Amino acid sequence: MEEIMTIDMNVLKEDLRQKGYKLTPQRRAIVDTIIEKEGEHLTAEEIYDEVKKNCPEIGLATVYRTILLLEELGVICKLDLNDGCSRYEIVHKDETHRHHHLICNKCKAVIEVQDDLLDEIEAVIEKSYEFKILDHSVRFFGLCEKCQSETK
Repeated sequence: MEEIMTIDMNVLKEDLRQKGYKLTPQRRAIVDTIIEKEGEHLTAEEIYDEVKKNCPEIGLATVYRTILLLEELGVICKLDLNDGCSRYEIVHKDETHRHHHLICNKCKAVIEVQDDLLDEIEAVIEKSYEFKILDHSVRFFGLCEKCQSETK
């Protein structure tokens, strides 16, 4: 796993270089935090709080600027989980589409669905509307197993 992250960092370095940026220690710390906290769907402020533990001199503005840059490069993507906050997660190069999210209305738990079940629907849409789908984002809202059992 470490080798994959090293290769990804080299790709990231090159992507940044082509846009006139460098992979600074602060940017590296931000990317490392997002990788380490994968699946937690952190806000910019939560990323800042985590990065500050190992990089106390970092500013919140640097985190925001880096997040925007990483999003522009396709390294991370923004998630809207209907909680009023933008959240971020790493984009894996082998993903053809973003994975889906199940969001509990009661406890706000977020469960990732790794299977892409929309291939048939996409094929129908592409054919019917002559529209080439490049990506999609699906969120399901409801009650998680724990919250369902509490209401019984």
